[in-house]
Order: sequence, then C-alpha cells, then structure tokens
Amino acid sequence: MRNDEAYDNHGHVPEADAIIEGWQDAAPEWRGIEAALGRARLNQPYGTHERERFDLFLPAGRAEGLVVFVHGGYWRRFDRGYFSHLAAGLTARGWAVAMPSYVLAPEARITEITGQVARAVAAAAAMVPGGPLILVGHSAGGHLVARMECADLDLAPEVVARLRRIVAISPVSDLRPLLETTINETLRLDADEALRESPALQPAKGTPTTVWVGAEELPAFVDQARWLAEAWPAAQLHIAPGRHHFDVIEPLADPDSDLVAAILA
Repeated sequence: MRNDEAYDNHGHVPEADAIIEGWQDAAPEWRGIEAALGRARLNQPYGTHERERFDLFLPAGRAEGLVVFVHGGYWRRFDRGYFSHLAAGLTARGWAVAMPSYVLAPEARITEITGQVARAVAAAAAMVPGGPLILVGHSAGGHLVARMECADLDLAPEVVARLRRIVAISPVSDLRPLLETTINETLRLDADEALRESPALQPAKGTPTTVWVGAEELPAFVDQARWLAEAWPAAQLHIAPGRHHFDVIEPLADPDSDLVAAILA
C-alpha cells in the first residue's frame, strides 16, 4: 500500500533483528539481578487480562518519584519483558520505573489500549505514592503516553496532580497515514478512530512535553515528531544525532545520558 515503505522501521534498519535479540538477552539478565536484590516487583496486575500487568523496578534508596515507560511495537508486538534493562539509567538516578504490557492488536483496538495504559499508570502510581510522575514511551508507546496528555482523556485526579513531564520518543502522533498501510490490516483503524486517537490532532492539557526522535529515523517518523511538537504549546522537539528508530532508546540504560537528563529535567 501507499505508505508501507514510509512506515517500515524494521526494513529501514538492517540490524533491527540483532538489536531486538540484544534486548532479549539484556532484559531478563538485568531483571533477574534486580529481583535478587529485592528491587523488582514483577507481574503486578492492573486489569484482568493476562497482559494487563506491569513490572516495577525500585532504586536502591527512597524513590524520588515514578517513571512509567510504555513500550512500542506498532501496538502489535512486544511486551514489557523486552525492555527491563532500559530502567537502569533512571533507577540509578533514584527513580522507580514501572513498565506495563498491554493487550495487542488485533485483540484490542488502539482506543482500548489507550484505556489500558491509563489504568496501568494509575495502578503504578498507587504503588509509588510519593513524588512526581513522568510518562515515557517509545514509538507506539510514544503515542500512548502522548494520549495521556490529551484533553479528552480523563486521568485520575491524583495522577494528574503528580504529572510533571511527558517524553514521547519517536511517537506516532497522527494515525491517519496508517490507514494507507498494511499495518492497518491488524490495527483495524477507521477514519474516526484515527482522528480521535491522534495526539497531534487533539488539544493538550499543558503538561511539559519533550518529543524525542532520532535524526536517522525514517522521514515519516521525524515528521510525526515534529507535528506533535508544533501542535502542543508546551512541547519541545529534540532530534538525537546519529540515532535510528531502534537504538534511540538505548540511552535510557545510561544514568548520565542526555535522554535521561531530559526525562528528569
């Protein structure tokens, strides 16, 4: 279909498979170490579906606050278990990190996934009741955390009161181009849902937002990031030199990285 190549991140990055295999090695190793140290609270429920679960990783001391990281995969792929090691940079800085899974398409529509993430954020915030809350997501997860900022979404008042920043990494902010891709055979978007679920087409509540994208990403994803940053007055765009769609999140594991600094700014 017309937009398939424009949105084919996997085809754009020849080493994508090797990077994903690296996640599959690094994530369980780090998760196991944190569990052995008593700093992991795994498989916490926020709903009744088997995928409505999150893992919570704690810092060595009292948590400064909570970061919720929402994974990507075009709403069709992956779960929290691929990304545990990316909590390392933030926990080293004294923050708790929650990583939810969600029900994937086609079993769930994007509207339903948005609601699941809202419930996951509330459940994770209840487990770490003190300090500010920051939402971070990558790709489809960038879309989902951006949706938490949209005026049409009612987050719990206690969550809104704590929300300090949203960081949308390589987000899909306007879903309408996906209507013309084979991806939509799984997503089952129609024009109305694509409009409702597009953060760049919805008014924001005013939470400071950082939109982060790799300079080496597909032009469509750089455009998607720019559209969101231009649509929301409280949003700023950062284009990370030398990063593509799959390695743009690697700095999350480094407490001294520019990405971790931006999240905690």
